[in-house]
This record gives sequence, structure tokens and C-alpha cells, in this order.
Amino acid sequence: MAQAQSAKLSPGLVIMMSIATGVAVASNYYAQPLLHTIAARFGISNGSAGLVVTVAQLGYALGLMLLVPLADMVERKRLIVVMTLLSACGLLITATAQSLAFVLIGTALTGLFSVVSQVLVPFAATLAAPHERGKVVGHVMTGLLLGILLARTVAGYLSALGGWQTVYWFGAALMIVTAAVLGRTLPRHQQTQHLSYPRLLVSILSLFAAEPVLRIRALLGAIIFAVFSVLWTSISFLLAAAPFNYSDGTIGLFGLVGAAGAMAASHAGRLADRGHAGRSTTIGLALLLLSWLPLLFAKSSLLGLIAGILLLDLMVQAIHVTNLSVINHLHPDSRNRLTAGYMTCYFIGGACGSVLSTSMYGYAGWFGVSMTGAELSAAGLLVWWFAGAGKTDSRTN
Repeated sequence: MAQAQSAKLSPGLVIMMSIATGVAVASNYYAQPLLHTIAARFGISNGSAGLVVTVAQLGYALGLMLLVPLADMVERKRLIVVMTLLSACGLLITATAQSLAFVLIGTALTGLFSVVSQVLVPFAATLAAPHERGKVVGHVMTGLLLGILLARTVAGYLSALGGWQTVYWFGAALMIVTAAVLGRTLPRHQQTQHLSYPRLLVSILSLFAAEPVLRIRALLGAIIFAVFSVLWTSISFLLAAAPFNYSDGTIGLFGLVGAAGAMAASHAGRLADRGHAGRSTTIGLALLLLSWLPLLFAKSSLLGLIAGILLLDLMVQAIHVTNLSVINHLHPDSRNRLTAGYMTCYFIGGACGSVLSTSMYGYAGWFGVSMTGAELSAAGLLVWWFAGAGKTDSRTN
């Protein structure tokens, strides 16, 4: 069976799925380096512009809850292609928006259907041989994480070149091309589940009730993505103001710094395959807290900002991939529902982190943002410690 599965997942297909995952998720992150530009365009405050990020993440969370479970019920290739095209439609609405309301509508639709990235990840896990599952998930997640981070660089460059709406025209075109390529390269895969759609959704709650591993890993996921969002939602405000006064293009380049963190993904997957998920999570959470020390002094030290971004992104991505590798071993026939449950919590955490970030930046500046990130990181360590630091993972390793 393992040989049959691995035969379906050639190295070329893994690369294609990784790229498609990155392109899909990037469409949800183009706005982050543009927030101060969007605020100026529509005459609103930075806090109000931050709603674009919050709506994107809430739309993504809703898609995770309502759409990703469908992949345990319907043919996956068709679902993936249709969702990719619908996400492109959301980008087109934003590209033509003449008011903040239409930006938010387009952003919500893009977020809702860009969860196709979270259909691709468990699809890759299903096609992979069991002994390579963590490594394959790590490779596909590397693509996803690079998409999240490089979206900022691409958005900043295109905005400087042709205006902020150019970013969304480019993103829509890229999604349409991706849909065409996926339609030609993905294998067809029909699920055998015969649950009705309402029962399929209810079964996610049943999995949470039955699986302590899922509960703990989902809570950790929510916390680490809140930490990630606290940093990246307000960083454009920091860099656009004195003493930096950077342009959109320069702000976008900081995504390249964070992209180095995505390199941790495949290594974290391999550690999980070897049974070291608990240890790597403990170390990751401790270093995540430590990353806020240089970030606290970011306003007076560019080197401290870069070092903090590198460490924070490395640890967030390593913990996230470890979480996914662990839960993908729980129930092979329920991977999309497990992913949906975990990732819904993950993006709800991200949305909360974005709200906290913009609120704290308005109230206490970068110091308030840094303290909020540090407190959330410490909360993650406490949750993991009270959970027994990985003892619940033992049967999945």
C-alpha cells in the first residue's frame, strides 16, 4: 500500500503542490505591507486599515470550518480547482474596489476560498508513504510558509511599481494560472466517506472531544499564530514611521527575512517522523518567547528587528509543522476534518493576534506590541507545560 501511495506522489508533484499551496495562501497576505497605504487611500486610521487583515483571517477560518471538510466527502481535484478560481474572483473584486467596503468584501471571499491550501496539505499527506508523511507535509508547508512571507515582498514591490491595486490584479492572474496547472497535474481522488454534510461538520467536534492531542495542538496553533500576527500586522506601521520612514517596497523586503524561517518546516517534519515532536515543541516555544527580547528594541536597532524576525518565524513554522505532522497520524480517513479543526483554531488565533496588535500599537506603540507578543509566547509555554509537555503525543509517534 505504501508503494502505491508513494508512486502517486512524484517529486515533481510535491514541488507543484508546494508552489500551488504558497500561491493560494499568499493571496491572503498581500495586504499586510500595504496597510498604511490603504489607510491613506481611503482616509482611515491605521487601526481601521487593520480590519483588512482581520477580515482575511476570519474569512480563512470560516473556510476552514465549512469548506475544507468537504474534501473528506467529494472528489478532491475538482474541489481544489474550483476553490482556486473562486479565490481569484475575490482578488479581482479587491483589485477594482473604489471603497473600503469592497476591499473587505473581496478580502473576505479571497480568504474563504484560499483555504484550498489546506486541502492540498492533507491531500499530499494522503498520497505520501506513511514513513515519509512528515517529510512530505514539511515540504508542502515550506511552500505555504514561503507564500505567506514572500507575499509581503511581492506586494511591496508591485505597490511601489504600479500602486496597491496592481498587487491584486497580479494575484488574481497567478491564481487562474495555478488552477489551470492543478487541473492538468493533480490525480483524481474520490473519498469513501458517506456522511451527510451536517454530520461531516459535527464530526469535527467529535474528533475534538475524542482526541486530547488535537485539542492541545490546536490551542498551541492558535497561540503561535496569534504571536506571528502580532508581529506582522504592526510591523508596517513601525517601518513606515520615524526613524525608518520606509516605502512599501522596502517594507515588503522584510518578508525575505522572515522567509528564512520557512526553511525550518521540512526539518521539523523529519523530527516528528523520528518521534521527537514533544522535544522540538518544547524548545520551539522557549525560543519563541526569547525572540521578543531583540524585537523589544527594534525601534532603535534594525539588527535586533532582523534577528527577532528570523528567530520568531523559525520557531512558529517549526511548531506549526510539528503540530500538523502529529495530528496527521491520528485518523487517516479524517485528515481533512482534523486539518479543518486545527487550522480553524489556528486562524482564529491569528485574527485575535491582528486585533490585539493594531489595538496595542495605537495604545502603547511598538513597546505594547512587543509585550503582547511576549505574553502570548509565555502563555504557549504554560499551556504546553500543563499539558504534560508532549505526553499526549506518545501514541502518535
